[in-house]
Amino acid sequence: MAGKGKAFVVIGAIAVSVFLLVYLGISLTSNLGKTKTQITTEDAAKKLDKLYKDVSVKTIEPIKGQIDLDPASIGDSLPDISKFSVSVTNTTDSFVEIFSSTEKSGTGVDGWLNEVAEEFNKSNTTVNGKPVSVMIRNIASGTATDYIRSGKYIPDAFTPSNELWGEMVKADGIQAELISKRLVGNVTGIVATKAKYDELVDKYGSLNLKTVTDAIADNELAMGYTDPFASSTGLNFLVTALGTFDSSNLLGEKAVQGFEKFQANVPFIASTTLQMREAAKTGMLDAFVLEYQTFVNATDFKAGYVFTPFGVRHDSPLYALGDLPKDKLDIIQKFADFVEQEKYQKLAEQKGFNGLNDYKSELEAVDGSILSAAQKLWKEKKNGSKPIAAVFVADVSGSMGGEPLNRLKESLLKGQKFLGRDNSIGFVSYSSDVAINLPIGKYDTNQQSMFVGAIDSLQASGGTATFDGIVVAMKMLQDEMALNPDVKPLIFVLSDGETNEGHSLKDIRGLIETYKIPIYTIGYNANIKALQSISSINEAASINADTEDVVYKISNLLNVQM
Repeated sequence: MAGKGKAFVVIGAIAVSVFLLVYLGISLTSNLGKTKTQITTEDAAKKLDKLYKDVSVKTIEPIKGQIDLDPASIGDSLPDISKFSVSVTNTTDSFVEIFSSTEKSGTGVDGWLNEVAEEFNKSNTTVNGKPVSVMIRNIASGTATDYIRSGKYIPDAFTPSNELWGEMVKADGIQAELISKRLVGNVTGIVATKAKYDELVDKYGSLNLKTVTDAIADNELAMGYTDPFASSTGLNFLVTALGTFDSSNLLGEKAVQGFEKFQANVPFIASTTLQMREAAKTGMLDAFVLEYQTFVNATDFKAGYVFTPFGVRHDSPLYALGDLPKDKLDIIQKFADFVEQEKYQKLAEQKGFNGLNDYKSELEAVDGSILSAAQKLWKEKKNGSKPIAAVFVADVSGSMGGEPLNRLKESLLKGQKFLGRDNSIGFVSYSSDVAINLPIGKYDTNQQSMFVGAIDSLQASGGTATFDGIVVAMKMLQDEMALNPDVKPLIFVLSDGETNEGHSLKDIRGLIETYKIPIYTIGYNANIKALQSISSINEAASINADTEDVVYKISNLLNVQM
């Protein structure tokens, strides 16, 4: 990327500050410092068989349920917009509401736009003789785009991290007028360990996204990136990577074939930036993607890292949405002009923005319809030639009775639409004992109907043998992998996190580590720390479902992982 931005080397303590989750509220606990209890594959098989024999397991005759064959719509799962906080409140009756990406409307170093908006609201700015103000709503770019495109909630203005989201909004026929191409400067990039950076430069002559995709395709680089449906950096990475294979046709056969080869060797796709960065801290990844503003504010990585920018700039464009009256357009323009003042741009520099101003976007504007098609391609091709085999493990103990079990059912019934048809799905429920409600099978219409029937039939009673349920799921997956060695195994545990019967985490930790099965946990009125301790073993995510946006969270999780 000579001439388009320098590689910035940071040696010593770098790292991961607390960062607002991109859209899901997912957390992940690092396994650094934990004692490994991994055992050999042969011993693991023997231990799994022994543990399985200790569990009281019954197989239930599958029941078919009524399924909805309409295509999945992420808009259907969106919660009320009040779920996303207003970070700056309007101070006048004449105002505009602005959706703002989280790196500039959060707190601390991520609160730059809030501080400027509060100053604007104190500035006595008027339009047609009336005092005006702005309201800022803190919402990740991908989630904000879901609201706008679905029509569920459209604010007056939108400032995502990059222009790709604006193009997607316009492609859906929503009027989006670009008021300012840049509120504040930022770029996204690949953060690589110094050792891996030097190695790749020695071999390829430089490090850029082309050499990165080549290195990944040749299995020379373990790199993670974020969900392109939700993450600005993830979407930028996806379309830029496709462009390295065929810049003239991002969706052509050459680009698709290159992407499939590259994607087959990507070890980790994170649902959130925080999840990816926690995985990086364990030493699992040679490189990962991150915005520069976050990178320069990081404080606790132990090793040296190099930042290499790529793709479109993340300059926080500002769009006016819909057919707004002139007064509102004038407020948006006055706010854009206000933000550009030197003192507020210097404030931005103090918070890590406006660095790497010499970097020019290496990607031309991409039509929103192509971006949507690229997301669809990613969904279809992200697992390469490896289909997924997943077992859902549902807690139906007495403590799940009432609202927790109702929420569990609702989130699964709506989220199951996002399960890919090429995948295989099984279902287990547990209380004091464990029931196999649905053996693993290809997720065709028949399996979907039985999956829905299994969910509908759940009733709560008895104790909580969580790890017995996981043992049964692991046994089902090992049996499936004996028949289909190429599948990628996953487990999803839906529980309140309180285990009072059966095996313990200590009993099965070695198995989880040996088999390397990611276990995603979703907590309902839960002991979240207990669930995080399970998910952290193989760098999976844990969702707190005690919020009204649980259906959206789970739908997005399944969209990414399945």
